[in-house]
Order: sequence, then C-alpha cells, then structure tokens
Amino acid sequence: MTFAIAPELVDPVVRGLIGGIDVGDGPTEEQLNVLAAVVGPVWGRPDIDLKATGGLGPDELAAAVTDPVARRRFYEILVTLEMCRHPLDDAQVSRVEQYSAAIGLAPRDLEIFRDLIDQGAKRAAADFSRYFDDMIIGRSEQRFKGMPIQKETPEPAIVGALEGFADLPDDSLGRAFLNFYERNNLELPGVRASTVNHMYVAHDFIHVLSGIEPTGPGEIGLGAFQMAMDDNPVNAFAFLSPIIVHETGISGVDNIVVTEGALSRPGAIDLLGESFARGSAVTGDFAAVDHFAIAAQPLEQLREQYGVRPPANATDGWHVW
Repeated sequence: MTFAIAPELVDPVVRGLIGGIDVGDGPTEEQLNVLAAVVGPVWGRPDIDLKATGGLGPDELAAAVTDPVARRRFYEILVTLEMCRHPLDDAQVSRVEQYSAAIGLAPRDLEIFRDLIDQGAKRAAADFSRYFDDMIIGRSEQRFKGMPIQKETPEPAIVGALEGFADLPDDSLGRAFLNFYERNNLELPGVRASTVNHMYVAHDFIHVLSGIEPTGPGEIGLGAFQMAMDDNPVNAFAFLSPIIVHETGISGVDNIVVTEGALSRPGAIDLLGESFARGSAVTGDFAAVDHFAIAAQPLEQLREQYGVRPPANATDGWHVW
C-alpha cells in the first residue's frame, strides 16, 4: 500500500488541508511548502496553486471525501501541517479538532497538542512519552519482540549479535549497518540500558536500506518513507513521532535528541517530499522483516528486491547510497 490517494480525491483533500491551516493570518509559508512536498511528488499534482486554492470546511471535506483510506491520509497530513505552525496556537489546534470530529478520526496524538496549548511542554512531553512507550514493541526488531525491554541493564547479547556483522561480506546489509554506526559515531544498541534498544535496531536497518541519514530532517524523511511503504498504525507512528520530536521540539523519551523546526532547514522539505515518493515506490514493507535473517545478503540486491530507488542526489548530505 502506498501513500497515494485516488486521483479524483486529490483536489478535495488538498482543499480540505488548505481549510485546515487557514487560521489567524492564514497558512504559514512552511505549512504551504510542506503541503507542496506531498501534493507534487507524491500525489502528482504540482499544477495546483496552493496559495490560490480555496479551502473546504470540515463538513464540506467530510461530504466530499468518504473513502476511509483517503480520510486517514488527509488526517495524517493535516496533523503534520499543524506541527509545522510556529508558534502552535489554540486556533490551529481547534481547527484540526473540527476536521477530526467531522471525519470521525480522533487519535491520541491530538491529546498531545491539546496539552501543549493548555498545560505546556512538560505535560505534552509526558503524554508523548506514554504514546511512544505503547508503540515500542510494534516497532522493535522482529527477533527481540519476545524479549523484555531492559530499563536498568545493558544488553550485551544484542551488542554481540550486531558486532558479528563484521564477519559478513563487505557488500552485505550487516556490514552496511555497522558502517552506519561508525560513520555517525553512534554506540550500538545494547551498550547501555535503554527502553529503545530493540526499536533502534529495526529503525536503523530502515535507515540503511533507504539510504537516509539520521539528521533531524532525515529522521522526519525516514518516517515519511516508512509510512509511505505501508500506511499501517506502526508506520504512521514512525512518521508522526519524529515530527513531534524534531519539528515541535518536545520529547520525554530516553536519550532521543530533540530539535525544533527541522523542516525549516534548507533542503529539508525537499527531502520530505522525495522520501514520501521513494517510499511509495517500494514494492514491499521491509520495516517489519527479520533483518538478521537477511543481514548477509548484498545491500544492493535487497534494495533491488524491495524496489528502493536511489535518491535524486546521493551527495546532498541527507543520504548515503
């Protein structure tokens, strides 16, 4: 399943998104640029003039878009655009709530933004931490899902299993995984106690296979890539969580490095759009496979198997290919 929607629904969905961010002085430049990164590369409609397009209200959107998949796509992008409004204000949050009610979607992420407005960043971070904890097992490496998460002690068995990739061929996925950690000066999962060790193993295999590096914009781009591969609840969370961490700057999770306004960096929005498009072109979701079982296979062969196409510019600083 890709992140596409039916061609005939692109216009009403886009008009609904415009309506959803038309508060105060209107949509911000960042919100419009992020929307353009989806409308053009992913939905194939670069011809739509977002600044000239009139919006649809919540009830109009609900009447025009009844397909549940398209409604979910609409909502996920609307929440993304909400997080790209700085500073986030009550008018924007309330507007999103109106659309959420109209289409019958009220996921837990809305609670985070209500708290960010009403209770402040500390309460929002606590809510996000609980939201994150609920999804850790779903995003963990397949062979670690039956293992208890270690909050107090390191996991040397995981470290040893990962270090064993050094014996694999130079062109293998496993060696590329180790190179990813060495290149980015990262310690291997399991070296210290962490609630996210099992998740990071799976997460970083996705980095390696997609070729996207672990910068703030890169984490958002990777989430977009993953959600576009298969828009299931786990992959949708994999997209929304880095948006929350790296765009709004809130987190209460372990050792995750928090940034703010990542999509305002030069080239970041282009990376987002390209990541959505590249993920949509993938022929199979490799986020949830047993990566250890394929670690000895050539990385290039696996990318070809899954239809992972190269980035437009492999030397842009966002990718290693």
